[in-house]
Amino acid sequence: MKQWYETLFENYGRTYDGEVFTQGTAGECDFIEAELGFNRCKKILDIGCGTGRHSIELTKRGYNVVGVDLSASQLARAREKAGEQGLRIEFLQCDARNLPFESEFDCAVMLCEGGFSLMETDEMNFEILKNAAAALMPGGRFIFTALNGLFPLCNSVEKFYDDNAKEGQAACQNNTFDLMTFREDNITTFTDDAGIKKEIRSNERYYIPSEITWLLKTLGFVNIGIFASKLGAYSREDRLTTGDFEMLAVAEKP
Repeated sequence: MKQWYETLFENYGRTYDGEVFTQGTAGECDFIEAELGFNRCKKILDIGCGTGRHSIELTKRGYNVVGVDLSASQLARAREKAGEQGLRIEFLQCDARNLPFESEFDCAVMLCEGGFSLMETDEMNFEILKNAAAALMPGGRFIFTALNGLFPLCNSVEKFYDDNAKEGQAACQNNTFDLMTFREDNITTFTDDAGIKKEIRSNERYYIPSEITWLLKTLGFVNIGIFASKLGAYSREDRLTTGDFEMLAVAEKP
């Protein structure tokens, strides 16, 4: 049986690229470059790369990038986009819980819930972090975003989705948030690339900052920083608050 995230990303590549949450690619890559000291010799792994928006932008800037994703449809769109721009990028269909890499990358990025927090259990989500850690070389940087568990404690998730809804884009309704598991359940409606309207029940895990810190420390990461995740404007200067829907985590493998 397919999971909801597998169904969501079937034949959704072109529509996905038009969603509001995908519009900050250039600014997000600015942050990644700064974290790498603008050293274009660095090799980057893009986990949950989707349609390749970060992989493509970073490759255009001169970096060696490998993109991995579970969705064949998303990867097909990524390869198509890269080809249109004359770029050669290795895109691989992989489960982020079982990556075929060992100490190969200077940086791993996992942005816009690139697999992490979508899994059915906490153990599955942890496997994604574990595989990212294994893929990094000593001294490698891990940069990823996660849903901020402080947000639904102080705000209405349903109102957030309503306020940010745009016609023709994916919409989330009937939201419920479980205080015991920090999981949000909702009905997501969207239109795929064939113009077919679909409805699925989604379930995602929110994390509080101390959980992320503890999980990263468990994997041996050091110099852990957690910040607000602003669309297209990541910055270490933005302190995480209860009003931020997402958080940005940065950590180093010793």
